[in-house]
Amino acid sequence: MSMTEQQAEQLALEYFHKGYNCSQSVFAACASEVGLNEEQALRLAAGFGAGVGRMRGMCGAFSGLTLVAGHCQGNLTGRPEDKEVIFALVRQLAEEFKAEFGTLTCRELLHLDEHTREGARPNDRTQAYYDARPCERCVAFCAARAAELLSAR
Repeated sequence: MSMTEQQAEQLALEYFHKGYNCSQSVFAACASEVGLNEEQALRLAAGFGAGVGRMRGMCGAFSGLTLVAGHCQGNLTGRPEDKEVIFALVRQLAEEFKAEFGTLTCRELLHLDEHTREGARPNDRTQAYYDARPCERCVAFCAARAAELLSAR
């Protein structure tokens, strides 16, 4: 039996509050549903956090959702028509995310100037950290959508 959207949101936020990045939080919440253990899921999603390697590109939470989408509908052949199934799903999910948050780009979600370079060290998780960014909402949104995808298989 698949987890509910609320269970996925809660578990993803628990991971996030423990200090895991957005991608890890979404993907690890779904680990057992995709046939992985927690350690495998955390390792696979680790590099996608903070907009991929902290380059502030595509939102890490959305990257975690994309990993789940690949599990659900990823192509197992090199045929273009098979690739299009997952590509269409990811584009649909991206439109839903953008409708909710305005952008898929981490830098824009965090309202960071394109020329601003943050330090190399990730930020400490304090209440001010959570209050200043939409990451909790992005993680919850993506975890809920991941649970929907998993229950529809």
